[in-house]
Order: sequence, then structure tokens, then C-alpha cells
Amino acid sequence: MKKVKILITDDHTLVREGLRKILSTEEAIEVVGEAEDGQQAIEQAMKIKPDIILMDITMPKVNGIEATRIIKNECPEIGIIALTIHDQEEYLFELIKAGASGYVLKDISSDLLVQTILGVARGESFIPPSMTTKIFAEFSRLSSRHAQDNLPQGLTRREVDVLRLVAHGESNRSIAQKLYISEKTVKNHLTNIFQKLGVIDRTQAALLAVKNKIVDL
Repeated sequence: MKKVKILITDDHTLVREGLRKILSTEEAIEVVGEAEDGQQAIEQAMKIKPDIILMDITMPKVNGIEATRIIKNECPEIGIIALTIHDQEEYLFELIKAGASGYVLKDISSDLLVQTILGVARGESFIPPSMTTKIFAEFSRLSSRHAQDNLPQGLTRREVDVLRLVAHGESNRSIAQKLYISEKTVKNHLTNIFQKLGVIDRTQAALLAVKNKIVDL
């Protein structure tokens, strides 16, 4: 079984050591590098090409939000999970815009962290349930301010069906079962959806769908 390659980024040595110790016990995960600031994270990402980066937000030189933006622009296939002490929606908004696929707090359990990593590696996304309502409320507010721009062009009826299920947090397997199609077909639809909406992952697609009132939650 192919292991999920992880790059740990945090400016505290103790945090990096703790994360490495936790993740090294997981057979499905391999820690392939560490970075102590955003600049190092960018350099390591380009060099190592990990599957997932655990990204702290507040770091010297380059912060986690800017590092995420740069890495996703250069290597959109890398999944980035923000790991932070900040339970504030403005950080989450900026990270989603930058391309992060997950946002977890540092008091998360080790089991849930592992589940989040493996989920993001499968193309899923994770936002803490406590912050989901705030996120959707914000994008609904933005939608009302930009009503003239609320219909993405070119989506087929089936792509809208897939997008609605993505916005409700369904996995590719679940979407395939609900729509009676194969997982490969779901992936093809998602590729087309991302291109048409101008986004790079399912988190951004879901939030854009809420903003543009394609889905009702």
C-alpha cells in the first residue's frame, strides 16, 4: 500500500517532534520532512513534493496563509491542512481562498488528525463543525452583495448534482452510490467542475456553490 507522504511545518520544535512521533506509528503515513517557517515549507514542498502538508499559520519569514497560496499555485496537487491554535473564522476564510483543504485545531485528537490526513489524501476536505455555520453565513452574505454574479456558467445538470453532494460533505464513493455512477465518473465530473468554476479543490468548489446559491444547506 502506498503511504501518504507528510511534510510537517511549525515554528515550534516540540510541536514538530510530537506530530512526527504520533504519525510515525501509522502504517499508512510517512513523515518525509519538516519545516520551521513558511519559507522552508515552500522550499521543501518544491523539493520533496509531499502528498500532504500540515501547515501552521503564525510563523516567521512567511506565514502559513501566504505559504499555502504559493505552494498551491505551484503544486496544486499537494493537499494542505492548517494546524493551528486559532479558532477564528478570518483565518479559515483566508486559508480556503489560499487553497487549504483542511483546518484543524491543535487540541485535535491524534485519531481525528490521522483521519483528516487520510481523507484529504483521498481528495476530501475538513472544516471543524463548530465553524461550518459561520463559513456558510459569510459566503451567503457575500452572495447577496454580488447577486449579479451568482450563476457559474457551463455546468451540466449532472455536474450540479455532484456539486450539491460535495457541498454537503459527501465522499466520492458516497456520491457515486447516490447518483448510481462509478467513482471514476465522479472524479471526471469533479475535474470538469473545478475547471468551469476556476477552483482547485472540492472545498473551494463547495463554498462557491453556497455563495452562488447552487446548493441550499
